[in-house]
Amino acid sequence: MKPPYEITNKILSLYGQITENLGLCKSLLLVKPEARLRRENRIKTIHSSLAIEGNSLAIEHVSALLENTRVIGPKKDILEVQNAIKAYDRLSKFNPYSMNDFLKAHSILMNGLVEEAGKFRRKQVGILRGPEVQHVAPGHSRVSGLMNDLFEYIKKEPDIAIIKSCVFHYEVEFIHPFMDGNGRMGRFWQTRLLMEENPIFEYVPIEETIKNNQEQYYKTLTESDNSGRSTVFIEFMLEAINKSLRKTIEESHPGNIDYQKRAEAALLMLDGWFDRKEYMKIHRGISTATASRDLKQLLKDGKIESSGAGRMTKYKKRT
Repeated sequence: MKPPYEITNKILSLYGQITENLGLCKSLLLVKPEARLRRENRIKTIHSSLAIEGNSLAIEHVSALLENTRVIGPKKDILEVQNAIKAYDRLSKFNPYSMNDFLKAHSILMNGLVEEAGKFRRKQVGILRGPEVQHVAPGHSRVSGLMNDLFEYIKKEPDIAIIKSCVFHYEVEFIHPFMDGNGRMGRFWQTRLLMEENPIFEYVPIEETIKNNQEQYYKTLTESDNSGRSTVFIEFMLEAINKSLRKTIEESHPGNIDYQKRAEAALLMLDGWFDRKEYMKIHRGISTATASRDLKQLLKDGKIESSGAGRMTKYKKRT
């Protein structure tokens, strides 16, 4: 069964803003940030996701552990960070539509922390927030079937991919498939799903935005539980994604894009015959004169061939 949620005006607006920012990434040829920012954002991601779960280590400790430097702190907290570093290092290798890979990721994140790392729970659980039980998870006998249905949903439903990633995150929190590590797995796997939409999401620290709005994060989870729909959680997550993506773009300082970068991007994106107008669609903001110079240089470099003349000229990559 398709998980229940509604498309609201807020969801449409936020999705539009995210796609605009992704379009900006494309026009700036920003596939991933520079190495310094990739490292900084990975540290923010790991620190924030674990801090949400009560890990006491400071961001400086996470940075040190990433460099294999010894730190002093609770053994459990150190192991959580070491496991998270291993899991995020392998993030791109996991198949986002494979439940087996989902279980493998949990086994890495929770290795040495729980007895059944990488296995669905076999007990009934309730979720405490403060002194109160906020959510009673579905019975353990239903977990495997519910998770299979969830993976079928993300594989086959024609819903918007970014929205599906939010739905998946919420449903993992709702189903609570593991005895521990559900929150970090929901966030981890949402990032993996978002990477299918755009590879830059591997280095966008959405978890930091969630941590900075942790009370609202839990509030929207509770509201969604009470309503039986993940709508308000989707709204929250889209806003977190948008803020995090915009901040990453601003911190990337892509600067001026030269001919070499434009040419490389065009040769990757264009298939078959194309004209100057199609070249300019890839590099929005460049003038017709710049596009003509680029194409002339590509011809001179022997990277493309041409057919026709004047406005009817067509180009194609040389094979």
